[in-house]
Amino acid sequence: MVVPTAAGCEWQRDQLKKAFEEIKNLRDQLYKENIALRDEVDKASMFEEIVGESPALQSVLARVSKVAPTDSTVLITGETGTGKELVARAIHKRSPRASKAFVNVNCAAIPTSLIASELFGHEKGAFTGALQRRLGRFELAEGGTVFLDEVGELPLETQIALLRVLQEREFERVGGNKSLRADVRVIAATNRDLQAAIAAGTFRNDLFYRLNVIPIEIPPLRERKEDIRMLVEYFIDRYARKSGKKIRTVEKRTLELLQSYAWPGNIRELQNVVERSVVICETDVFSVDQGWLSLASSSVVEEGRNRSFGRRPVDQEKEIIEAALAEAQGRVSGPSGAAAQLGMPASTLESKIRVLKINKYRFKNA
Repeated sequence: MVVPTAAGCEWQRDQLKKAFEEIKNLRDQLYKENIALRDEVDKASMFEEIVGESPALQSVLARVSKVAPTDSTVLITGETGTGKELVARAIHKRSPRASKAFVNVNCAAIPTSLIASELFGHEKGAFTGALQRRLGRFELAEGGTVFLDEVGELPLETQIALLRVLQEREFERVGGNKSLRADVRVIAATNRDLQAAIAAGTFRNDLFYRLNVIPIEIPPLRERKEDIRMLVEYFIDRYARKSGKKIRTVEKRTLELLQSYAWPGNIRELQNVVERSVVICETDVFSVDQGWLSLASSSVVEEGRNRSFGRRPVDQEKEIIEAALAEAQGRVSGPSGAAAQLGMPASTLESKIRVLKINKYRFKNA
């Protein structure tokens, strides 16, 4: 049996002390790295699907960061396909209401006769078919956020009820007489020119100012072309993983084509083009068929078409718009919508439809 000497015991104590100090240093370092990692994850997840580094986009994200912690009403404007809902979700996610519901309402997709019931609910027997009480979106979003997409499509009577929610924080179910409190934050979005709608008498001036507390305008893709490469790579990665393909490079000619195109359908159009290309692609080089992009391949051409369109007689202008709506089955926005056919922003076409008193709904499913 070997008995350790005093010197040996001292050496062992020193070694143990050094080992404990090293463990402590590693633990402290790991703690700091975890803090930094959480911060990075937090920053990344705040705008997890908002891709780009252009000054125009960074300006929007800076405003989102400032307004998110407040409870102020936000009005997000921008052309169709620019990502207004993503911005609304980012605001909610960074707000004190993040743990509660984010309720999305597309005001243009709900029939006019049902929109009040969808938003505020209804009592049993309130109208034919109301067999039981139903909670509306504002009740479902209690404590959270209601996102009113395409708010410019709300009928005037519903605009009055929404104004009451914003002013007094209360509403009534359809067919009811009891006032209910509304603890919700309202974020609205539109691709329409609401000032033109106010002038045309289809949108309330007082509601506009209640919604427009914090305005955020999303730039169209043609104004942030430096983001196109990053967006293309992002969508390629998403759809290549879905389809089990490996795409290693982007054809130089294709990238130049995508960067020179005006993108009237904005990011949504780019996303569709990339998805289609990935599905069809048979090699590891990404390319796009030029025929998939419309003839309006530059903003200069698009603006020129708008100017010449505006100089037509009113009757002829109305006929052209109605023909485009008929072909698009009443759809204004989107790659196959009437606005894309006419080479103008959807918000501009919406304004013309209102001014010319065209009923776009009669062309649906025509």
